[in-house]
Amino acid sequence: MSPALYDMLYSEALAEKKKALLTLKLLGDHPAGIGDHSTKDFYSNATEALSMLVDANDKMETLKSEFGGIHEKLIKG
Repeated sequence: MSPALYDMLYSEALAEKKKALLTLKLLGDHPAGIGDHSTKDFYSNATEALSMLVDANDKMETLKSEFGGIHEKLIKG
């Protein structure tokens, strides 16, 4: 895998992770933000964010374990 492709895939997974963590934080810290939505919507959003977090972590770990040499090269610059 080329370093550019690895970097793109890893960056995308990292962005997904950050989005999921922010969503969970917002849901936890500001539950009134759900407005007119039902409790079911709230739980669905929380479950979706957790799934996104798990998927992002899995992607990053897979990239590191399968293509770790590229990861190390990118980190060292």
